[in-house]
Amino acid sequence: MTAGSSEPCAPGRLPADPRPGADADGSPAAPSLVLWDIDHTLIDSSAVTQRVYATAFRRATGLPMRLPWRFDGRTERAAVTDALREHGLDPHDGGLFRAFAEALTAEMGALLGAMSAEGRVLPGAVAALTALGAVPGVHQSVLTGNLFAIAELKLRAFGLTGYVDLRLGAYGEDAYERTDLPVHAFGRAGRHLGRRHDGAGTVIIGDTPRDVATARAAGARCVAVATGSHGVAELRAAGADIVLPDLSDTTAVLRAVTSVRP
Repeated sequence: MTAGSSEPCAPGRLPADPRPGADADGSPAAPSLVLWDIDHTLIDSSAVTQRVYATAFRRATGLPMRLPWRFDGRTERAAVTDALREHGLDPHDGGLFRAFAEALTAEMGALLGAMSAEGRVLPGAVAALTALGAVPGVHQSVLTGNLFAIAELKLRAFGLTGYVDLRLGAYGEDAYERTDLPVHAFGRAGRHLGRRHDGAGTVIIGDTPRDVATARAAGARCVAVATGSHGVAELRAAGADIVLPDLSDTTAVLRAVTSVRP
């Protein structure tokens, strides 16, 4: 994937260079694009996912995975690069990345039932998605380190695909650094929604300092939720505009997202 490209494998060819958004009078657009992180923000599938990654790594490389996979907000490209290096393999071997991605998708698909049985949708997630989906002009998608195929499988396992438009999202094959993902979502939103999108019209919701840093780098606003391994104080110190303990208070989530203005 070349630098500046904005397309993952699945959604198809989309524009690479979104232009800034504005209302007809030239003022910045109110937030109309809400981009959700998936893992530990909407769902928790840690137990099954660790098994899936270990099996996929072994199938792709022939080696057992010595360390647990780190789900810390990095993109899949970054995580695979580090894992290959830690196991003495060439981190720049594109063939290994493709083999891992294929094995990961196959294994995740095979264990979809186990994921839905052993994992869970986090408290308040469905209500929050529903409430935001009812706000006129708000479009919801995902900004995730997961590959597109993995993001779709995870959301499908928990019945969440109907709440987000995956055509508008950004995924782990789009970029190495998470901070480089938003431009891909902006381009896709511009194409599919027929209007310009940039950070000024976007709210990113996630549970790690990397989500916060990504929003800041893109000029977007960030609503952080302390539903992962990072607490309220840490997320606030990272620069989140609003920090919530979780998504259980739908009114608070709705107020946080719709009150965060550029």
